[in-house]
Amino acid sequence: MNDGFAFFDIIIFAMLAVYLVFQLRRVLGRKTGMEKPPANEFSEEKEPSTQHENIIPLHDRNQEQAVSESGITRLRQLDTNFNEKEFISGSRSAFSWIVSAFAAGDSTKLEPLLGPKLFKNFEQAIQERVAAGEKLETNIVSIKSAQIDEVSVEGNTATVTVEFVSDQIKVVRDSEQNMIDGDPDTIESLTDLWTFSRDVTSPNPNWILTRTETPTEN
Repeated sequence: MNDGFAFFDIIIFAMLAVYLVFQLRRVLGRKTGMEKPPANEFSEEKEPSTQHENIIPLHDRNQEQAVSESGITRLRQLDTNFNEKEFISGSRSAFSWIVSAFAAGDSTKLEPLLGPKLFKNFEQAIQERVAAGEKLETNIVSIKSAQIDEVSVEGNTATVTVEFVSDQIKVVRDSEQNMIDGDPDTIESLTDLWTFSRDVTSPNPNWILTRTETPTEN
C-alpha cells in the first residue's frame, strides 16, 4: 500500500516539474542565436570624460583646422617629441611646486622654473611679504582639472597656456601669527591661467612659466 502512495507522489512531482519548465521557457523565451551579446562592463571602451579629468580639448577634429598654423599642429611640426598628456602631467607638478615655493618664500626653487620678468615679480612680492613680517600659508587641496587653453608659436618660441582649476586653502598671518586674511577652514575654488614657454630648438626640454593670470568673469 505504501509503495502505491510513493509511486503516486513521483507522478505528481514529475507533472509539476514539466509544468515549471514550460512556464520558464514561456517567460524567458528561447535563444535563437541572433541575440546581441551582453554588454561587458569591464571592456576597454572608454566612456565620455567628465569635467574633472585631465581633458585636452585640442584633439577635437573641428578644432584642428583652427590651430593648424599657429597652434598645436605647428608645435608638433617643430617639436616631434611634444606630447599633450605628458605636458599636462608636468604642468600639474609645476603648478604645485611653484605655488608651494612662493608661499614658502623660496626664491631659489622658483628661479629655474620662471621666466626672468615673472621671477622678478614673484621675488618682489616675497620681499614685500618678508618686510611686512607676514607669512603666507597655502595648501592645495586638489587640482580638479588642468587643460590646454591656447597654443601659439612665434619663431622658435612655443607658448602653451594651461587652465588650472584647483581647491586651495590660503591664510596670511602677521609676525605674531595672527590671521589677517583667509580662513584655514575655508576651501576656495580658484581658476588660473598659466603660460609656459620654450625654445623648441633648444636641447633643454624644460618649459618655464612666463605668465600667470586669473580670468575675469563677464
